[in-house]
Amino acid sequence: MKIWLAVLLSVVVGFTVSFVLGFVVIPWLRRLHFGQTILDIGPSWHKKKQGTPTMGGFLFIAGFAVSFAVVYFTALSRGTDLITDADDLQHDAKYVKIFAGLLMSVGFALIGFIDDYIKVVKKRNLGLTEIQKTVLQLLCIAGFLTSVSFKDTSMAVPYYSGVFDNKIVFWIVGVIAIYCTVNAANFLDGADGLCASVTSVICIGFAACAAMYKFLGVGIVASCLFGALVGYLMWNWNPAKVMMGDVGSLFLGGMVCTMAYALNAPWLILLIGVIYVAEFGSDVLQIAYVKTHRGKKLFRMAPLHHHYELGGWSEKKLCVVFSLITALGSAAAAALVWFGSAHLS
Repeated sequence: MKIWLAVLLSVVVGFTVSFVLGFVVIPWLRRLHFGQTILDIGPSWHKKKQGTPTMGGFLFIAGFAVSFAVVYFTALSRGTDLITDADDLQHDAKYVKIFAGLLMSVGFALIGFIDDYIKVVKKRNLGLTEIQKTVLQLLCIAGFLTSVSFKDTSMAVPYYSGVFDNKIVFWIVGVIAIYCTVNAANFLDGADGLCASVTSVICIGFAACAAMYKFLGVGIVASCLFGALVGYLMWNWNPAKVMMGDVGSLFLGGMVCTMAYALNAPWLILLIGVIYVAEFGSDVLQIAYVKTHRGKKLFRMAPLHHHYELGGWSEKKLCVVFSLITALGSAAAAALVWFGSAHLS
């Protein structure tokens, strides 16, 4: 199966399934009264979104799953393994990283679903407690890192000869990177189209890096997710007809980590996911600043996109600007991969 055909099919199927499902799922969510609960921690004008159907993340999760299955099994039927070459020495490790990562992402989505269900059905606005959510997330992270560590704990570092391999560092970096990324995606889902548009650009960044690393499997994963997210954006662009909910945002955070770890390069998250970093970092800085400066705030409101909303930015402007910044971060990551990897130069 031709690479370009696999990528095109990934995007088209992901988009089609995600978009078409919206005609069925969104009215169904309305009938079930699965409406978004708007808390008082965001801008006051977000209250007008109260009741907008949530759990829309199922649209792109389904779009991704169907797309990946169709492309993967179509390729296998034609004698092509899209994950890796049969004679690749890292064959098993690459399979584990991708499929363990997909399972981790589904685990995060399940946590998000439970949180959404409690909020919407049980009428408890805050859903799972922070401790409950953290413990469940750490269990997913531990399961993923344990699976991967049996096969490969190495990490590719730019301008470093060979690969860096230290199990203690692998675990420390893994827990911090994955936990922060997943929750950053959750923070970013605070404006119409924002998380989906930024993450769709992230997919392009990872696809480009996967091409340079010659790891087609990650490129296909990125393409499937990109198509599914664009299909979802047809419903989520301002004014949104559906919200992704925690089921969607936590899944996306997991998928970003899956792609980074499959490439043995978690550092890519810092550049390709620069907006994720800014969102999570702004929230941490805000909390620290308030506690150390007698209640004074560093930002108008955290996370970062709320700061700009209170400064007069529209949600559409946020999506465009944050996506452009993500594109720049992705270009920087691609350049670092190209020039910083000896086997590519």
